[in-house]
Amino acid sequence: MLRSCLLLAFLLARGVSAAPAQFVRDVVYAEAGGEMLRLDAAMPAGPGPFPIAILIHGGGWTGGDKAGDIAPWFEPLAAAGFTAFSIDYRLAPKHRWPACRDDVLAAIRWAKAHAADYKGDSARIALIGYSAGGHLACFAATDSAADVRVQAVVGLAALTDFEQELPQRGHVLGRAQQGLLARGPELTPESLALLRALSPVNHLHAGLPPFLLVHGDADRSVPYIQSVVFQDRLLALGVRCDLLTLPGAPHRMSEWDKFQADYVARTVAWLRTALVPPAAP
Repeated sequence: MLRSCLLLAFLLARGVSAAPAQFVRDVVYAEAGGEMLRLDAAMPAGPGPFPIAILIHGGGWTGGDKAGDIAPWFEPLAAAGFTAFSIDYRLAPKHRWPACRDDVLAAIRWAKAHAADYKGDSARIALIGYSAGGHLACFAATDSAADVRVQAVVGLAALTDFEQELPQRGHVLGRAQQGLLARGPELTPESLALLRALSPVNHLHAGLPPFLLVHGDADRSVPYIQSVVFQDRLLALGVRCDLLTLPGAPHRMSEWDKFQADYVARTVAWLRTALVPPAAP
């Protein structure tokens, strides 16, 4: 359903038939911590250059891979006219924070350096992350260094405030947070400071790229209110942030089309407005 919705969005937007895309698997984009970091690439038919979407999977920072929960977005994005890269990154507890963040930044640098090789436009890059991957996308986007600056962010049920969710966890660190930070479950002043430092909501500033947050209001894993607050903070800074609420939808992205069938088409349409080519001089 997800793939067919993406294709439909492309056809409605362009009025043409989707041509076959070209795929390259297991490209090494970096080496870190003794691991070769790999991505899958998809290139649309045609000469390009196409806007680039970097896909970041979920899995609580401790599991998942580039062919997992984020994969349904991969091929259809290419069919809709985006060069897409779906990345692996180092996982906890073997690799603690900030390894996963550093890998996302490395992937952005690689995408900029190799954009032309994959018919991509290095000046039009979006991060798309789900759950823990949404956290990484939102966090990476707050880095204003020129070599990692992106032009758009889509957070799919993105965790943006570790402190906010503490009450529902009994004011202790969850298993994923324990693995990510190498900390026990007890909420100490040191661990609370780390949680605050890891929260994208605490790193927002003016001049950030536009954000789209997609979130089900029945999400029991990442509270929906986090996206509401995140949007409010960005808007107060003068940063565009749109929130697409999925009424009744849970955390699991594979179920979202049952609650709002057009959310994929609306996400693709938003990306097109956020990644418009620069005007000719």
